Amino acid sequence: MTKSENCLTYSDKIILAPMVRVGTLPMRLLALDYGADIVYSEELIDWKFLRTMRRVNDVLGTVDFIDRSDGSVVFRTCAKEKDKVVVQLGTCDPDRALKVAKLIENDVAGIDINMGCPKEFSLKGGMGAALLKQPVKAKAILSTLVQNIKIPISCKIRVLPSVDDTINLVTELVSTGISAIAVHGRTKDERPQHPNRNSTIKKIAQSIDIPVIANGGSREIEKYSDIGKFLEECGCSSVMLARSAQGNCSIFRRQGQKPLDSVIVDYLRYAVDYDNAPSNTKYCIQNMLKELQETPKGKKFLECQTLEQICALWDLGDYCRRKELEYQAKGNLGRRQVTPDMFNPSPKRLKTDLTVDVTELRCAFIRASYVRDADLPKSMLIAWCNKNKCKSPSYETIHEDKLFKSVLTLNGKKYSSTFWEKNKRFAEQGAALVCLCSLGLVDVDTLIENGSILQ
Repeated sequence: MTKSENCLTYSDKIILAPMVRVGTLPMRLLALDYGADIVYSEELIDWKFLRTMRRVNDVLGTVDFIDRSDGSVVFRTCAKEKDKVVVQLGTCDPDRALKVAKLIENDVAGIDINMGCPKEFSLKGGMGAALLKQPVKAKAILSTLVQNIKIPISCKIRVLPSVDDTINLVTELVSTGISAIAVHGRTKDERPQHPNRNSTIKKIAQSIDIPVIANGGSREIEKYSDIGKFLEECGCSSVMLARSAQGNCSIFRRQGQKPLDSVIVDYLRYAVDYDNAPSNTKYCIQNMLKELQETPKGKKFLECQTLEQICALWDLGDYCRRKELEYQAKGNLGRRQVTPDMFNPSPKRLKTDLTVDVTELRCAFIRASYVRDADLPKSMLIAWCNKNKCKSPSYETIHEDKLFKSVLTLNGKKYSSTFWEKNKRFAEQGAALVCLCSLGLVDVDTLIENGSILQ
């Protein structure tokens, strides 16, 4: 298949490495702003991608690949990075890899096969570094993609203990026609405290005629000027940064790094603009703060559970709230609007009559809004029942795919939230909150203000 005329090139590039949970859209866009030439997604597993459907999000200006079973975003991208983003794929099967590649090839600049991850999950699944011992399978995956996909295909490996064995393996992989190969200079059993085998990377670069991307210099790269020194030692023209970029993404700036708080503000704006999951946003900032999590501000940050709470610590609370309201008004599909049959053209009927004669409200349980357990909706309702000598409420839960909805029965009446939750506990709390609203036991205006009730 003929490659695109405007295809990605890997020579003389500074690249954001694939990092678990860090390489999501906000961090990739931030890296590009600061000077990165190419950005890799976090590793995405083939079977998880095959559960998705592609959806154009007109409100955010993104292309989303949505998990059909629970509505979560597996991969989100946008026009700003289209010719610079590489999806790293975790796979051990040529056919599955090809199906995923066909699904995403028109939305990304390249596809990289992970052949270096040393984590147990990858190894047990025959992915990542497990492929280093299965060159026939590794070559089959790469060959299948190179021959059938129009965008560049690459792979990322770790070195083997033997230099000669590493070069022989690389030579075999390059024979498939891949466009580049990234080499982490540690073996699968070595960790960051071990020195990176820069000399091995240099010998690899001298032995093949495609770009070699040097990786593993986290101990050596603390500022932008260190990048050139690392490249010279490795004999490569391109470098891939992971840990140093994870801690302060402005490592890509030729002008020098920005103060960490300024970087966090820049990151949070992208997180808000692209409706990034609060849990993922929090994880990324934790990796920036590191030991600063023990400071008074850091401890307040660790208590945050919503994106607005996180933003407020960096004086972006109003900005976050305005954006959320804007997106709601434009009809952005948030996690709260996900239903089990949303992506199913022939929705299955619920095998229950629990939804008959039920009082429903667009009322969500947001755990971060409750400091004390006694203030939780279920606890408040139990206290009210005890005070009024009523029988305690009962809960019945509908479970569809990975989503839950509970129906509460009290004094012969049924209550439920219109929203589906990701676990049974939250679904029950949501139903209890609807009941409290109906009984006039909570302030509705307060719930609207904190986002529990969507208007």
